Amino acid sequence: MAADLAGWLDRIGRAHPRAMELGLERVRAVLARLGWQGAPWPVVTVAGTNGKGSVVALLEAACLAAGRRVGAYTSPHLVRFNERVRIGGAEAGDEALCEAFARVEAARGDIPLTYFEFATLAALVLFAEAGIEAAVLEVGLGGRLDAVNAVDPDVAVITQVALDHTEWLGPDREAIGAEKAGILRPGRPAVVGEAAPPRSVLEAAARLGAAIRVAGRDYRWEAAGGGWRFRCDGVDERLPAPALPGAHQLANAACARMAFELLRTHLAAPAAAFAEGLVRVRLAGRLQVVPGTPELVLDVAHNPAAAAALAAWLAACRRPTAAVLGMLADKDAAATVAALAPVVDAWHTIPLPGARGRSAEDLARAVRGAAPGAVVAAWPDVGAALAAARAAVPAQGRVVVTGSFLTVGAALPLVGAAP
Repeated sequence: MAADLAGWLDRIGRAHPRAMELGLERVRAVLARLGWQGAPWPVVTVAGTNGKGSVVALLEAACLAAGRRVGAYTSPHLVRFNERVRIGGAEAGDEALCEAFARVEAARGDIPLTYFEFATLAALVLFAEAGIEAAVLEVGLGGRLDAVNAVDPDVAVITQVALDHTEWLGPDREAIGAEKAGILRPGRPAVVGEAAPPRSVLEAAARLGAAIRVAGRDYRWEAAGGGWRFRCDGVDERLPAPALPGAHQLANAACARMAFELLRTHLAAPAAAFAEGLVRVRLAGRLQVVPGTPELVLDVAHNPAAAAALAAWLAACRRPTAAVLGMLADKDAAATVAALAPVVDAWHTIPLPGARGRSAEDLARAVRGAAPGAVVAAWPDVGAALAAARAAVPAQGRVVVTGSFLTVGAALPLVGAAP
């Protein structure tokens, strides 16, 4: 057994011969050995290409505002592994995580678990011990074969389907949608957060008899004054603007509001709690602004759709902008850069570590190909890139750190903004 959390994280990273291996058999077998007989509390499972973290944070904030002890499980983390597991709004402590890992290790025997499977099982162990009243679980990859899907949701949410992880999930939206629709359950409600979802999602829901609520069809929203208006199933209410910046967050908030309405049938919580959660919610690394000269913006956008949302927000207040960019090798750097190119004046690339990492020089070549004529420089680390980017823009300009959770996570402690 490992002595501390760092030791455990090293150990679980080596427990499976491959870093990523989809499938539910291993998780289900270990759950059985742990005595798992199904979640004793209502579960909301959130899948999607973008917007998952925001919807989880909004639902968690609403449950907390309602006075409910909620467990939230997200991934990946930015700075500390502890960010992945929250109980009652607080991150799990090192000692509790170590104890949970020890229980999973003792139960698994010779069953190899991936890092994510280990983390998921540890979160469920902690939730069970903490006596939570509801759980909000974020899918790590896809849905159908993701470890989180070993738990049956009472409410399923599919935020948005876009191209990402195509080597694992399929080459187009239809294939990816089919994988994400794997979190649906027969006869149970679900929320689909886009008005034109892939046909595969709708067909899966019809086949299972899942009662889905589709954005723009079964629930609607619109900006109204300084806030917005939400309507569904006889509900017609005015709500404050979400504390998460960006026009795209209104769609995420509406999706979360619909899910909260469905969750309320399982959890005694007033509808008004959602409004309070909207103004309380915080989420690091999503259009996170660090005031200063120049201003710093941190955003984990790592695919073209997320980059387009970031670009739209930056375009609303155009000013000289330098980007610090680090991306994994399996991400579509060309399309991501193309989405941001109209609002970025200079690029500073950095390397990312690990088997999926990409060198700063290789990323710089991709930037030059996607944004011909752009000013591009490669740096050995995020600290050097940040210093160069800050020096290159005027006082009224800004620096955007983006491209990956790893990129933003490395920058956060350097700028004093770690979650």
